[in-house]
Amino acid sequence: MERWVAVAGAVLGGLGVVAGTFAAHGLDQMLSAELLEVFEVGVRYHLFHALAMIIAALVAERGGRLFAVVAGGLFGLGILLFSGALYVRAIADVRAWGMLAPFGGMCLIMGWMSLVVATWQWGRGPGEARPGRSSHD
Repeated sequence: MERWVAVAGAVLGGLGVVAGTFAAHGLDQMLSAELLEVFEVGVRYHLFHALAMIIAALVAERGGRLFAVVAGGLFGLGILLFSGALYVRAIADVRAWGMLAPFGGMCLIMGWMSLVVATWQWGRGPGEARPGRSSHD
């Protein structure tokens, strides 16, 4: 299951680079400075959270699998809703699309909270001590 999170993160990372390149070499002449900034914020969050998906997949391998996979899914959905809304808002200059961004932002926040739980569970299977501690702690 964590493999799809890593693959999706890598694909979304590549698409984030494409979006950034498009902004720098295509949109810069077509959009106002304000709308270009909206697009670039979308790219920034897109790339950060694509990396977060890959981190979630790595955490899933160490333990806390359920919450790490949930985090990865929330990051992917957040990219789609948050960054996607900003991309459409900037290119089409339709403010209504911006109304989806808060839902995407909530997905990103919930993804980070899920990742907190997943990292807390690292190596905490039945009878296992927490990492860095002996079973006597």
